[in-house]
Amino acid sequence: MAPTHDPQLLKGVLSLLLLRLLAERESYGYDIVQRLRALGLSDISEGSVYPALARLEREGRVQTRLVASRSGPARKYYRPTAAGTRALAEGTTSWLSLVAVVHPVLVRRPPDPPTSPEDT
Repeated sequence: MAPTHDPQLLKGVLSLLLLRLLAERESYGYDIVQRLRALGLSDISEGSVYPALARLEREGRVQTRLVASRSGPARKYYRPTAAGTRALAEGTTSWLSLVAVVHPVLVRRPPDPPTSPEDT
């Protein structure tokens, strides 16, 4: 069974992940969902990705273009703008800084449970 991921944690980093994947190559929504799933986010849904892409577009961090499709309606392709590229760089620095602080704390062996005076 594939691991599930805390939706609140994922929400905090989803825009950064989307910008990173789009910096690698221009993509349409469903392709991005599949790429995220291939990375191990098997429980990611279109219901999370499409609103995040729309938000990035409203913020001017991605731009879109419609491309005709042989198998249905035109696809909306996304790619980062200059503002999106800056947001990716700044967000990556911030995320890695946070991970550098949090990771060592979380991987420490938990202490033994405290004993109460009655146990002694």
